[in-house]
Amino acid sequence: MILIADSGGSKLDWRILHDDGKIDQANGPGFNPYYQPVSDLQKSLEENLLPQISEPVTKVFFYGAGVSSPDNQKIVEGVLVKYFQQASVEINLDLLGAARSLCGDEEGIACILGTGSNSCSYDGNIITKNVASLGWILGDEGSGAYMGMQFIRDYIRNELPEKLSEQFKARFPLNREEILSKVYQHDKPAAFLGSFTKFIFQHLKDPYCYQLVYSGFKEFFEKNIVQYDNYKNIKVHFTGRVAFYFSNVLRQVANDMGISVKNIAETPIAGLALYHKKDLNH
Repeated sequence: MILIADSGGSKLDWRILHDDGKIDQANGPGFNPYYQPVSDLQKSLEENLLPQISEPVTKVFFYGAGVSSPDNQKIVEGVLVKYFQQASVEINLDLLGAARSLCGDEEGIACILGTGSNSCSYDGNIITKNVASLGWILGDEGSGAYMGMQFIRDYIRNELPEKLSEQFKARFPLNREEILSKVYQHDKPAAFLGSFTKFIFQHLKDPYCYQLVYSGFKEFFEKNIVQYDNYKNIKVHFTGRVAFYFSNVLRQVANDMGISVKNIAETPIAGLALYHKKDLNH
């Protein structure tokens, strides 16, 4: 049995590959070791994954946000080894997971646009270059947190169109103090800010919302994609809910900039399950 995990800022997806080829799944809240205690991951494993494990696990492939440092890799590896003592454990960046899922064995540029954003050039085997995403405070252009931050800032400062502001207030009766508290004093502020992208999507026909999304994606391309060699001559792929649900706008921005976008997937986990099927017999 092989376990594959894709852990982002909002959600942790598991695929369980049985020896007979059957595939099961499990889901839990996202985990990022930069922002959360390891107990969150342990709780998620015990509540969401372990009840579905009925045979020995031989390999675990964990792709996650926040595991770029050796220390954070050891934190995640320590938890997984504790529960799956007989398995080989491989910890990789969520970005490599996106590349393997979207590109398979082919060259391409793989991008994540979800709660956060990231990108890389991939040669069909390894990541060859990565423009630093810098997280939701310093970067993450085009992400859900990035768009939500701009939207909520304009709302608090009364810079939204009046009708849109009234609709938002009716949907989210939050005052300034409550919003600031959730951003500066509570867990997962990026997920909180990113949660407003659903409202933005539902009002995408409003010129303000469309321009907000278009500008966010344009900045993502300008700050990230154009940094890669030959970016106009190779395919660019995306995974993440923001890329998936705003795919029409994303493709429009790319087209306007002369960039070719191919695959857009809501999550990378299905592609990763296909990618790792070959490991069942090794």
